[in-house]
Amino acid sequence: MSVSPATLPPVLLHSEAELARAALATPLLSRAVRLARWAGPDTRVGAGGELVDAQLPAAAAELGLATDDPDAAAYASEAWRVAVDTGLVDVTDAEEEGAEGTVTQGEDLALLSAGSPQDVLGIWLGALDTVYADATVPDMENLLDVLEANGEVDFEELGWDPQAEADFLDGVLGNLYLLTVGDAAGGESPVPLPALAASMIVPDDMGEPTDDILEQVSDAMMKLDDQFRIFEPLGLVEYQPVDEALMADIDEDGPEPAPVDDEDVSRYGMVRLTPLGLYGVRARMLEAGVDAPAVGDLADKGADVLLDGTSGFPQHAAQAEIERWLARHEPLGAARELLVAARGGDEGAPLRRLRCQQALSLVGNEAEPALRDVLDDPELGGLARVWLAEHDAADVPAPSQDLIFWLTIDTLAAQLAVEGNSDELQGLVEGLAQRHSGFFATAWRVEHPATADVLEAMGRLHPDKKVAKEARKAAFKARNL
Repeated sequence: MSVSPATLPPVLLHSEAELARAALATPLLSRAVRLARWAGPDTRVGAGGELVDAQLPAAAAELGLATDDPDAAAYASEAWRVAVDTGLVDVTDAEEEGAEGTVTQGEDLALLSAGSPQDVLGIWLGALDTVYADATVPDMENLLDVLEANGEVDFEELGWDPQAEADFLDGVLGNLYLLTVGDAAGGESPVPLPALAASMIVPDDMGEPTDDILEQVSDAMMKLDDQFRIFEPLGLVEYQPVDEALMADIDEDGPEPAPVDDEDVSRYGMVRLTPLGLYGVRARMLEAGVDAPAVGDLADKGADVLLDGTSGFPQHAAQAEIERWLARHEPLGAARELLVAARGGDEGAPLRRLRCQQALSLVGNEAEPALRDVLDDPELGGLARVWLAEHDAADVPAPSQDLIFWLTIDTLAAQLAVEGNSDELQGLVEGLAQRHSGFFATAWRVEHPATADVLEAMGRLHPDKKVAKEARKAAFKARNL
């Protein structure tokens, strides 16, 4: 499985206990469990372990499916296959060709009631492998048609490339995962199916899509519609299918179809990964060697790893990771360790100090001695004064002008690293230049490694040409200091 970024944003997973409960409640796994408990020596299976046709009505009845439901046999067959593949039942192959195998309950069945959450999730991941394989095979009707016509299946004739199909589905789920973990709302917003299909088809540098590209997107949507319908019973996704009216063939002699409201994108399908789906897709990514971090991975690491590791995290993920780290440390010791890790003149140091400040804002007054200890530190004295003032500490010495300017440059450098040339940063730059008319005349002398870069950025971001020119001049002076 591959996704574009070298390192994905961290995912905030539910607890394993919550995920295990969700896995047991999924329709497909719960059906597989019911059939596993129902099965016994009298259960008749074919040479491949599948339920024989004569056994399917009884299996469907065990699942509470209506006898007149045309899909009952398919549901029962699918649930049985999951039960076999995940070890909930054991099937012994027949010794003679044409004979039937024998069935016993599998050892893993007991794990669902007596095992750990990890045991349950391991079985669910096995079910995901089965469903994943089902989702990437050609339509069975086409397979049977080709088999009947030729006596064998020619996948090339079907236009089916197994590896390409698997790669496509991996890419789709990778993109959906990336959209989910990068969503500040926690992945609650579903993704329109056309946008997801287009993310796999339309080149990034393409302006108006061609008719051929649009046709490919449409074909991909129909494929994804089938695949997400397969995944939903296992709890991987929540899916609102494509409106059947949009997929119906237009009868040449029939009435005109109802007009489609282009703005009602939900009619074209909406999908989102569930918390269980996030867990499942991440597990597959890790197995494929993709760097897919999770919030909590840094909780048992040192403060230096925490500050460096969260430097590229979105704000909400960084906050969650820091909270988990602090929960393992007493306040004063945590503050001392964070302040030591925040020092440095390297390129990443300003952002480390920003994350340190974020962490210290969550620490109570017990940390005050650690902050007082660094009041005279040229790199930490500014943030220490800010923290002490916010906590209404007494006898906080006023900062020197040099310290104020150094802290300003450091803060802007960190914001540039986090946000780039954002609207928020532009507003910060405008406000700073407006409040301090002589800012650039002094700022270029600040002995901070990022001074020139910050002043250049201010020149790019400030909308007033005169002020922007002053910033660029100051940046030039700083580089030649």
